[in-house]
Amino acid sequence: MAGLNVSIAFFFLVVGVCQLLRQLSKRLLSPGAYGCLARELAGSLQLCTSCLELRMLLEIGLWGGGFGPDVVLTLLFLLFVVHGASFDGAAANPTISLQEFLLLESNLAATAAKLLAQVVGMGMGWAVTKLYWSWELTHFHLIQNLIASECSSSIHTSLHHAAFVEGTCSFFFHLVLLKLRQSRLMYRVPALAATVTFLTYTAVPFTGAFFNPALAAATTFHCSGSSFWDYIQVYWLGPLAGMLTALLLYQGNIPRLFQKNLLYSQKSKYKIPKARIVVHVEGDEPRQKRKGEKSNSEPRA
Repeated sequence: MAGLNVSIAFFFLVVGVCQLLRQLSKRLLSPGAYGCLARELAGSLQLCTSCLELRMLLEIGLWGGGFGPDVVLTLLFLLFVVHGASFDGAAANPTISLQEFLLLESNLAATAAKLLAQVVGMGMGWAVTKLYWSWELTHFHLIQNLIASECSSSIHTSLHHAAFVEGTCSFFFHLVLLKLRQSRLMYRVPALAATVTFLTYTAVPFTGAFFNPALAAATTFHCSGSSFWDYIQVYWLGPLAGMLTALLLYQGNIPRLFQKNLLYSQKSKYKIPKARIVVHVEGDEPRQKRKGEKSNSEPRA
């Protein structure tokens, strides 16, 4: 359990450093630069380092530490709760940033800056985690360094099935995200964390359950066993197709591409009141004319 305690301490350290980076960037940078660059870079760095360490625990912990997937899944849920509470609105996922662009919530320049910051943040997270593993603070890291040069692909099924699995995970994740995006943070964060945990438990035997193109590129694209085009199809095109399907199913349209609703009819929620005929009677207040009642007013002399 000593190795597990070191990993938990590493998680706390990474979250603390990234939170400090966010606070300093918020004070030194303009709101636009912070939202598009610093916030996304810190969130991607935090996510990548945490997922790499969790993946190492999942692969080695069963036979090297004596604990099963339940421990790793519990840590995954808790970490995503922490991520959701500390990300300060960062996506740390290219498909989420593209979804915001398609929903007209972000322009092209801001979306491009977010994607660039996510790629840089994931690369930094991979480099930091590799450096941390090289210190070999636990026997987990010693084993990880021994097998690092022979890492194999996370795709353990046929190519089409793997792309379908990643696309399905992305579909359900984005559907929940769209449903809860206007909800309070205290409800949205645990719901998304539970969704990620369930999808990971279901899909990890087939593809590693990334459904995040930048995270997959940083953690598994360099491994042997699959070609670069295979990785593109499974970890980039699959999640992108899942996000587009979820957006179309939820919205009925894709606002950036077309406004016409293809799935749902839009009825006006306001009813137009029927016109009422008012009869003015001399010496009295105006009164509403009843249906079928004839006018009693006579022409004046």
